[in-house]
Amino acid sequence: MYRLRCELLEVLLVHPGGPFWAKKDHGAWAIPKGEIHPHEEPLAAAKREFEEETAIRPEGDFLPLGSVTHKGGKIVFAWAFEGDCDVSRLRSNTFSMEWPPRSGRQREFPEVDRGEFFTLDTAREKINPAEFDFLLRLQDLLSIGNSSRSH
Repeated sequence: MYRLRCELLEVLLVHPGGPFWAKKDHGAWAIPKGEIHPHEEPLAAAKREFEEETAIRPEGDFLPLGSVTHKGGKIVFAWAFEGDCDVSRLRSNTFSMEWPPRSGRQREFPEVDRGEFFTLDTAREKINPAEFDFLLRLQDLLSIGNSSRSH
């Protein structure tokens, strides 16, 4: 999801939930995403995952942003759409894990613990480095100037 504020591009990024990510910030944020189910089209998966991680149904014109490969080899496909939301109202699906480790107790955590709109300059610091290319591609598609273009 992206929006334009005072002619400045802002993108919605989400922060992963759970104890491993609790104190991580720079490089930890990402676009909402997840696994593609068997026989599921990538765009349908992207819409489903966005809604699962934010409780917002994505609607509008979807701009294809291609794919990137994370350092660990995971391939991520993305689309952008224009929209806006109150980030304080984002709600995510949850996952369970043993916590603390070797305690025998299962705890439930949100898959995403928060979301925020960032300008591209700030997003460059926050986002998983592999995914920043998506934001540059979006900027190019929208023909918007921004200082993040000069690396």
